[in-house]
Amino acid sequence: MSIIFGPVNSRRFGSSLGVDLSPHTKQCNFDCLYCELDAAKTVESYSDIITVDEIIAELTTALSRYSDIDVITLTANGEPTLYPHLTELIEKIKEIKGDKRLIILSNGSTIAQKSVQDALIQLDMVKLSFDCATPSCLKKLDRAHKDISIGDIMEGMAEFGGRYGGELVIEILLVKNLNDNEENIRGLNEFLLRLRPTRIDLGTIDRPPAYDVKALDYHELYAIAQQFDPSLPVYIASRKNVNIARASHSDEEILMMLSRRPLTPEDTRLLFDDATISRLEGLLNAHKIEKVQKNQLFFYKIVKTP
Repeated sequence: MSIIFGPVNSRRFGSSLGVDLSPHTKQCNFDCLYCELDAAKTVESYSDIITVDEIIAELTTALSRYSDIDVITLTANGEPTLYPHLTELIEKIKEIKGDKRLIILSNGSTIAQKSVQDALIQLDMVKLSFDCATPSCLKKLDRAHKDISIGDIMEGMAEFGGRYGGELVIEILLVKNLNDNEENIRGLNEFLLRLRPTRIDLGTIDRPPAYDVKALDYHELYAIAQQFDPSLPVYIASRKNVNIARASHSDEEILMMLSRRPLTPEDTRLLFDDATISRLEGLLNAHKIEKVQKNQLFFYKIVKTP
């Protein structure tokens, strides 16, 4: 299997060239119920290790072919921060990447380790998963390797967030009847108010999972998004297989919704019927709302008066 894959086009990250740090087999310290990879025993370190030179050679070739990509994404069939030469790899990628942004997609399990923080602090964006705010949820849903605790993860995220100067993105993946309950959402909200990440991606299962677990629909995701503090930058990331009735809202109702949380154009197309879309455009033309870009995404929000 190739180390380099893509480019993949993403609304959130742009055109991305992926770097798989475990291309031959799944090597992860989580065995999440929703993972699209086959179930596998958790590990605390890689046993199948590709060299930094192998990665750099393939990446150099790919960069010469795909010169117009936006980002290089470190990921893995498993957890990329378990790769034992991560610091060296990041340093060498930075020597050849030019103006491309370098990011990582991690489950967040190792973020309390200083060596991991020191490696990730060199990146332009760090995306960490954060599905659970309680030990029981971490054990049941993410099925973490022994000795991984939610307390260590949260303290590690908080410490890293205080050190890091790039974009810190938190991904929450919700699974029906497992981590969508009020207790977990409240715990996530309380910690995220402390962490203050750049963006929070709220999603659900959109690929066939390894275990028999169920996704939430868009309406359920939207309702849960409203439970988070309005000051948190929550973005509903999953819109596959959407099938909900679009509703009619007055100007006042639109303004009330946007005062609670900005909506993306995709959100409005899913939530609003045609007449409400017309009202939204009228509010935009009247300068009562505005369309702004933030964290690579567009949002409608209330225009604040002096």
